[in-house]
Amino acid sequence: MSQNEDLGVEAPYIPLGPFKLRLPFIHYRFELPDYLQGLLMCAVDLAAIPMMTEFLGMPFEVALAVVMLNGLLYLLHHLLGDPVVPGWITPAIPLLMTYCTQFPEGPERIHALIAFQMMLGAFSILLGVTGSARKVVALVPSALKAGIIMGAGLSAVVAVFKEGGRFDSFPWTISIAIGLAFYLIFSQHFQHLKKSSAFWWNFAKLGIFPIIILAVLVAPLFGEAPWPNLQWGISKPDFATLWNQYTVFGLGMPPLMMFVTAIPTVLAAYLVVFGDVLGARAILAEADHVRRDEKVDFNPNRSHLIFGGRNALMSVLGPDIAMCGPQWSAMQVVITERFKGGAKAMKSIYGGTGSFRWGTNTGLLLLPVVTLVQPILGVALALTLLIQGYVSVRLGIMEARSQRDLGIAGVIGAVLAIKGAGWAFAIGVGLCLLIYGARFFKGENDGTFTKDLPVPGDLPFDDIPDPAAPTPAKRLESLD
Repeated sequence: MSQNEDLGVEAPYIPLGPFKLRLPFIHYRFELPDYLQGLLMCAVDLAAIPMMTEFLGMPFEVALAVVMLNGLLYLLHHLLGDPVVPGWITPAIPLLMTYCTQFPEGPERIHALIAFQMMLGAFSILLGVTGSARKVVALVPSALKAGIIMGAGLSAVVAVFKEGGRFDSFPWTISIAIGLAFYLIFSQHFQHLKKSSAFWWNFAKLGIFPIIILAVLVAPLFGEAPWPNLQWGISKPDFATLWNQYTVFGLGMPPLMMFVTAIPTVLAAYLVVFGDVLGARAILAEADHVRRDEKVDFNPNRSHLIFGGRNALMSVLGPDIAMCGPQWSAMQVVITERFKGGAKAMKSIYGGTGSFRWGTNTGLLLLPVVTLVQPILGVALALTLLIQGYVSVRLGIMEARSQRDLGIAGVIGAVLAIKGAGWAFAIGVGLCLLIYGARFFKGENDGTFTKDLPVPGDLPFDDIPDPAAPTPAKRLESLD
């Protein structure tokens, strides 16, 4: 096994067409710190369960089976050469929730989700095979991109605070948890604090796990949830019921019209996915300047093939409302920061990302971990949605290139949060045509923003500057 001592040596692998197969202990060193962190952070993966029980009517054990299947597919990224920590398509979850609620709960809603995820997977694979992802997004007017991303953030906040939403069930727990989360993640004071103290630096590496543990304690104290009923042993997902009642094996293929109806939501979700791909490249590019001993090969087309394949497989084996995204941005930053600490801290980026996801899969199997967080999974989901809402609104605004773009984006975002992606796309296209006319695709740049100026080290997919492409530097704080 190569020791990666020479400048720019790539971690060893087995060539496999467009993929690069890397196996633990053979092609990369197993990283215990990242494995242990993953063991704890599986609580965030489990937060998908309330979405499926609420919007799809799944029993807990069936939803757990979906989470486990998704967890296994997370491993495909590092195993096939994609140096990322994969996760959900978090900003698009509210879009999909709004879309799914247009159909009555039961087989029809399940069919709608299957059709959506199957189309998203096929579309992503197609773009990965042809290498045309950047061209597709460059054709979308900036105002429309800004509105869709902003609308995803607004939908996330609405999902938590609407009447009968999660805030009504956990007002004190969510208030305390989200307040602490915003302080730890976004406040300038804590950023300075962690730079001046090794303790707080290491504490910050735990991500939102300490906040979830705090919620486990706070919710029972305020009478908003029972104390955890810890159980020992191995968790018992219900795959039989999943495949018999919630997949194409038991329900059959969705009607053709379901696929047509899903198109606007698929396109809206892909805009969010593309931003995560850019963010992953930007985060890894920063590490290149520090770790000159390992060449990290991030290929957006390969990434599209993998997360597109995950969505296609999950649409058949276990449709998932959290979807299959290209990266979990928060943990990608944490793993990459440790990688930047040198070969003694982390031999290879594939060891860090792989060990973390092996850890989350182990945690999902352990019944004590699952039962510990089960009472407050709704809080964990609300926490994720509110953090993503904050980030999405900020990123959506930064997609705009003029004050007119901002006005159009505001209308699109509000319509999306209320009426869904189909109405938002239609109204957005209409407004762009009315306001920009022949300049529909270009819009305007009135000097309101400076974010369109070139950023040093900011290279698009083919290393040719593209002023129409979103700037990845502004996505570094995007959280999954």
